[in-house]
Amino acid sequence: MSEQYVTKLDDRVLTIEMLSFFYHLHQALFEITFAIARRQVTALIGPSGCGKSTFLRCLNRMNDSLVNVRVTGSIRFNDLEINDDKLDVVALRRRIGMVFQRPAPFPKSIYENVAYGLRIFGTKTNLDEQVESALHKAALWDEVKDKLHQSALALSGGQHQRLCIARAIAVQPEVILMDEPCSALDPRSTKKIEELIAILREQYTIIIVTHNMQQAARVSDYAAFFYEGRLIEYNETDTMFTSPKVVATEDYITGRFG
Repeated sequence: MSEQYVTKLDDRVLTIEMLSFFYHLHQALFEITFAIARRQVTALIGPSGCGKSTFLRCLNRMNDSLVNVRVTGSIRFNDLEINDDKLDVVALRRRIGMVFQRPAPFPKSIYENVAYGLRIFGTKTNLDEQVESALHKAALWDEVKDKLHQSALALSGGQHQRLCIARAIAVQPEVILMDEPCSALDPRSTKKIEELIAILREQYTIIIVTHNMQQAARVSDYAAFFYEGRLIEYNETDTMFTSPKVVATEDYITGRFG
């Protein structure tokens, strides 16, 4: 089963093999093995506390900021081993960006929010063009083009999240991680984020954690069902949602879980 999860994708961007993760004495992930397709949307589904967000944060070493944690196994990003102790983590996070559950714009102008990462990585030319391009890609330009130098904090919640997406894509990542990006948003804003994901998938690999089964069905090409730190099933979303191979997967998707 694990070998199938690794070899089924010819065009993979991430290959995870025997990944385990420990918070001190507590093991949160158990030998996770599968591959993630390039320029596709992969949804990570499963009940709260099953390891989805922990797994997501392993993909760009966000868990490094925690104390008493340990990771074993392999995550290969193209030909790069993510768990290599000598890896430049800052450079990795430029290539694998992240959008968090609650949008957190900086207390700066809209322009400076998007330009922040570009300045960090030493971009000094064509800032205006790159900021505009990122805001266009995040479907926000038309709403903010006349107030770029006003505070980002004055935007609505849905606009905040799209601004954070613009900030993430401004530095031209290859992969975008999204940890429940719509959980704090109203239905109208959620619809806009989902429409944005559909557009972004043409340029980026997107991995999204969601508890919303309807959302997973709408936005993703592949789905991975996690339970108690283990990968229970992984398949194309349409196949998993119509013909799951594991009873626990079917129970979770149909709301009979537990």
